[in-house]
Amino acid sequence: MLSELLQGTDAGGFLVIQDSCGCSGRTLLKSLINAALNREEIVHVLCFDVSEDELKDGLKTSVTQRLHIHNAYIDPLGWSDHPVFTVNQFNLVELTHLVKQTSHTKPATLVIDSLSWILRHASPPAVCKTLQQLKKGGAVRAIIGLLHADMHQRGTVGSVCRLANSVITVAPGPKGDEAMAKLTKRSKSGKVLQDEEIFSINEDLTVTVQSKPRNSEHKQSDTIEQQVDPTANLTFNLRLSDTERKAKEKLALPFVFSKEKKTALLHSGPGSGRILYEPDANDDYDQEDPDDDLDV
Repeated sequence: MLSELLQGTDAGGFLVIQDSCGCSGRTLLKSLINAALNREEIVHVLCFDVSEDELKDGLKTSVTQRLHIHNAYIDPLGWSDHPVFTVNQFNLVELTHLVKQTSHTKPATLVIDSLSWILRHASPPAVCKTLQQLKKGGAVRAIIGLLHADMHQRGTVGSVCRLANSVITVAPGPKGDEAMAKLTKRSKSGKVLQDEEIFSINEDLTVTVQSKPRNSEHKQSDTIEQQVDPTANLTFNLRLSDTERKAKEKLALPFVFSKEKKTALLHSGPGSGRILYEPDANDDYDQEDPDDDLDV
């Protein structure tokens, strides 16, 4: 699945790389930028976390002509007289103008490095609203954002990730030069696909998928678990032997009438008692309305 995401996101797609202090996702972000440039796409980068030179390090100089970096690293809050890009400009109107002012006509890929810097200085609802508006298309073909999950509350991270079509969560791998990617991809039909892959990034920023990690939980689920008998340590017996079961089946229950008892009750024989009632003169009994004496 990681190789498919590197080949390019769909139009209107939003990809989030979620990392932490234990494993940085910036190298994977640069790999995605490099892959987009190799596909001859136009890439605009909002650079907040690192300098422009650090972001360009490792990228081929032959493809950087389609790379437009908006350096917000030097003045992200607009304290100087002429800032390049600030947090306050992160809205649909400013971003659309920023992308369309280049000479390229086809929609571009917008890369945000990082969303955490913006979320620390702008309200999460406003940021999510802008991301949702950008997803609808227009000047931006796709969005790729880096998110430092350990810098925010769980609700903020969940809100951003729910907007994304794909989420890549990076974690340390089994070896020093490897990392683990936990991938979640939502299709247009609403189906959610999840996978885990171990990968490494080469010097030319290409990604090599090593293998899928061995999941011990899956192995445990494949084995047959021994069922615990809840009656094993009881002081009394809940089970019946064959002899006891046969004796139970022959036992006549007091509330179950046998055929002979039913016949005797339904057919009265000689000597059986009957109740006869003869109304007297004081009985006010109406044949047409038997319930006339009732106050209803």
